[in-house]
Amino acid sequence: MKISLCLALSFCAASVLAQSPVAPAGAPYKEASTEVRFQLDLKVPDEVIKPYLPEGFTSLVATQGPAKDCNVRLIFVDRITVNGPDGKPLGTGNSRLVYFAAPVKDAAGANAQLILGGLTDEAGDAPGPFGNYLLATMHEMKRTTSTNAGGTVTDTQDWVFEAKSGEHLEMHIRYERGAGNRSGRPQDAKFYSAKTPYAEVSHQEQMLEILRNTTTNPPDKVKSFSLKISGGSFAKFAAGVEKPLSWDNIVWLDRQITTP
Repeated sequence: MKISLCLALSFCAASVLAQSPVAPAGAPYKEASTEVRFQLDLKVPDEVIKPYLPEGFTSLVATQGPAKDCNVRLIFVDRITVNGPDGKPLGTGNSRLVYFAAPVKDAAGANAQLILGGLTDEAGDAPGPFGNYLLATMHEMKRTTSTNAGGTVTDTQDWVFEAKSGEHLEMHIRYERGAGNRSGRPQDAKFYSAKTPYAEVSHQEQMLEILRNTTTNPPDKVKSFSLKISGGSFAKFAAGVEKPLSWDNIVWLDRQITTP
């Protein structure tokens, strides 16, 4: 567990429980969660993404900025707490997962994220509402924090997920943690399934620190890194291992999910 985040995460989790948040305009929400994430922006051949696109959808690849050239993201998620509208835990109340998402424009021309598939350690979330999550029959997650006499904070994250059908996603990283940027206000992000007609809106706020980026070239805080993508339906994404574009530490993310 990230020692230095305990108070912040406890406060966020308590807020989810105590405030019983609602989505924009008072719309009822499906669930609320407080999460820790690590996101990798990747570049894979365009032909890998095309078969996933629903009719009328197009791949949305930024031509500038920190997301330049990214056509798929790999996102590791530790769901610290998951609660229903009544504030009570849903299912086990927490879970760990990893998934692929592609930035897209939907049929109406709006920016969105398309969920291509993922692995989860929560049996109740496989295949889940997106219809394409696999149950991880083997999974490990470890996050540690240490400091030295000079006050430098070093974090490590180790994630391993594997499905019975052979899909394997694994990341190991060690980095110097600095100060993150907090989103100015909660934002709405729309997520679609690449397999079913399902869609949801995430009303979310986050704290993010970009540790390394090949376009904006911030101070490089990554000390060691390895990524493995292999097996089954995920083998086609392995090309992304060769071209990571951004390493993003999402220190915390609070969100409420609604269905349109």
